[in-house]
Amino acid sequence: MPASRFPWLLIGAFAALYLIWGSTYLVIRIGVESWPPLLMAGLRFIIPALLLLPLLRLRGAPWPTRRQWLYTGVLGVLLLSIGNGAVTMAEDLGVASGVAALAIATVPLFTLLFGLLWGQRPRALEWTGIALGLLGIALLNLGDNLKASPLGAALLLSAAASWAFGSMWSKQLDLPQGFMLVACQMLGGGVVLLAASALTGERLEQAPSLAGWGALLYLIVFGSLIAFSAYLYLLKTVRPAAATSYAYVNPVVAVLLGIVFAGEQINTAEWLAMAVILAAVLLIGLPQWRAQSRAAE
Repeated sequence: MPASRFPWLLIGAFAALYLIWGSTYLVIRIGVESWPPLLMAGLRFIIPALLLLPLLRLRGAPWPTRRQWLYTGVLGVLLLSIGNGAVTMAEDLGVASGVAALAIATVPLFTLLFGLLWGQRPRALEWTGIALGLLGIALLNLGDNLKASPLGAALLLSAAASWAFGSMWSKQLDLPQGFMLVACQMLGGGVVLLAASALTGERLEQAPSLAGWGALLYLIVFGSLIAFSAYLYLLKTVRPAAATSYAYVNPVVAVLLGIVFAGEQINTAEWLAMAVILAAVLLIGLPQWRAQSRAAE
């Protein structure tokens, strides 16, 4: 059924991406004060996956084929193990939550570049956006946060690239439908994150604080079940550029929350990088939004 028959569902899905995902960067920062980063990221996905799968089977949802299991497992690694795990590790290294969100705002740039693999040729305005985005990344790395943590910078850009590639590739694949897709991807991503946690020797030094438990619960319910489900729904119903439009809003939400609730400091280079990166993402999105508007007329 066309997505236009569900306007409230679309509005709710976009709201989940804009507001909930914008807030998860601060919640991750709170969480890593109590949890090892890979362990927390793995629990964030494995718990809802193990809750969802039996419920979906009881409701009659078809079990994925072997090929669908393979695809969802690989996508779980790209989107969650790398895409989210690397962000969690970067914040554990001390990168401010707002700066982490700003680095992930480069996802539409990577999405456009990976589109070349599927024959999607950028227009002149989009190439301008890519060039501007690269300038923004350079400015961001001049800021105090990423300059103090080169590994954190590498992790964040790897996360953005992996998320973009997985999002583009998913459009070409035979995947399970609905929440079965969500559960299978979270299962694959969560298993790999927990394995990485064990292999790197992560251990809980002491019992998590109340804030740590609250952060994990928030990430499971809102960040994973609700917002990630909304993202996968939008990937199936709108163009990738629209599905990744959260990149405009998340950095602003994350920066404001980080300043107000965590006392984070954002210097001049990082504010300038925000303006440049958001302008770049806007330039990249304009041609696709225009094409969608013409098609709707």
